[in-house]
Amino acid sequence: MQILLTGGLGYIGSHTAVQLILEGHKLIVVDNLDNSDLKVLNHIESITKTSIPFRKVDVKSREELAPAFEEFNIAGVIHFAAKKSVPESLSKPLLYYQDNLQGLINLISLAEEHKITNFIFSSSCTVYGEPKHLPVTEETPTQFSLSPYGNTKRWAEEILSEYSNLKSLKTVLLRYFNPVGAHESGLIGELPNGIPSNLMPFVTQTAAGLREELKVFGDDYNTPDGTAIRDFIHVMDLADAHVRALQWLMQQNEDFTSEVFNVGTGNGFSVLEIIQSFEKTSGKKLPYSFAPRREGDIEQIWADPSKIKSTLSWEPKYNLDDMTRTAWNWQKSLEKV
Repeated sequence: MQILLTGGLGYIGSHTAVQLILEGHKLIVVDNLDNSDLKVLNHIESITKTSIPFRKVDVKSREELAPAFEEFNIAGVIHFAAKKSVPESLSKPLLYYQDNLQGLINLISLAEEHKITNFIFSSSCTVYGEPKHLPVTEETPTQFSLSPYGNTKRWAEEILSEYSNLKSLKTVLLRYFNPVGAHESGLIGELPNGIPSNLMPFVTQTAAGLREELKVFGDDYNTPDGTAIRDFIHVMDLADAHVRALQWLMQQNEDFTSEVFNVGTGNGFSVLEIIQSFEKTSGKKLPYSFAPRREGDIEQIWADPSKIKSTLSWEPKYNLDDMTRTAWNWQKSLEKV
């Protein structure tokens, strides 16, 4: 029995693939390579010493996706494949509606057709919008997002929750906070195409001289240093959460429907604190300047992770300095290629 990873060569998917294999699971990876690289597959195989079946597939196309379900004996699906840039979603909302919802519907349809009952969805803390109370728990109301990206995650959650109540599909919704860092080997990490929309690759690319300076969007937030606050989590801790969620989900009986977990550390760090940690772990002085707030960004958010800790016996192992250190090691490894 194999686990299907959609978007399995992307940032979070590739690290989860490594963790799943090291825990003894067999995989089939599909990816359309829009925001990833086929070389990542070689690096995953190098780390794990395992050959991994791969198919170039766009999940928006049911015709492209269906053969993977027919060819392999799939026991569960972990769905990463999606567009994920808040700024891009504001300028291209239709693209996000299509990519992030049509692909999900195709996967659910094929899972039902092939009697696959285990489904893990890559969701986001953006479903909470600008929360009124911190930290956010799984009981914090979801709300209309400031971006089409966030709304597609919220709508996808609603689709899966409703479908799980109507059909025999057991689902876990993992609400990620802000993944950063890279695998300790330096072989895989975050590698966005074009100009990064996330903070950490912009930090590392600026330190490497690929960007002139880092723009810090907003210095007038109601936070201790005026910059936005997020709950940053190391990508390997996030990968471990997927493994534990899958193992737990597969143990649930057929009456189980759906469960949601926040995946964060419970600590909020500001943009300036990220810069300070990076300068300490890299030994590099980072050029940055302040810019106006960016549309779609919220002021501050961090998780209450007590539910995932108690239910899945999950604990984050990496601290903030580990996150910036491994991210820089990854960037340096790219310079050697």
